[in-house]
Amino acid sequence: MLGEHQDRSADAHAPDFELPGIDEQVYHLTSYREDFRAVGVIFMCNHCPYVRGYLERLKQLQTDFEAQGFTLIGINANDAKKVPEDSFEQMKAFAQERHLNFPYLRDPSQDVALGFGAQKTPEVFLLDREGIVRYRGAIDDNPNDPEAVRQFYLREAIANLLQGEAITRDRTEAVGCSLKWRE
Repeated sequence: MLGEHQDRSADAHAPDFELPGIDEQVYHLTSYREDFRAVGVIFMCNHCPYVRGYLERLKQLQTDFEAQGFTLIGINANDAKKVPEDSFEQMKAFAQERHLNFPYLRDPSQDVALGFGAQKTPEVFLLDREGIVRYRGAIDDNPNDPEAVRQFYLREAIANLLQGEAITRDRTEAVGCSLKWRE
């Protein structure tokens, strides 16, 4: 039943997916796991002020770690009937206006969000090459002020994973808007 979320903790396998991107291509998680050493799956949307506040930080993470074998994949699972601003067409405009440097995918059935146990936007799941969730939660400790960040949760987890080190904090509480589930 929609709205019933499983709690996917760190060290669980991420569900595979095949989703349409705003560029009209179909994206397979398996392909990304084969091509990258680490994949950050971020549940996001167009309308959430928290997502908007984090966009520049997310784009910077993509830029900083891409050459080391990391990529972000944004997924919008919100019900576009409840939030028309999150429709597939609006996603295309959002990505172009904000110059996203990572794929932005649509989860129209919400099955992928349910499989991950996602509950908020933004909420990130950092996967290793085997598809194991190595970190889940917030991007950092200050969604409102990038200058005031003291704990760079996702940045540190990515660096640890790419360096083959243990991730000391594998779970934090995501801060953001609730996912908009279908009725």
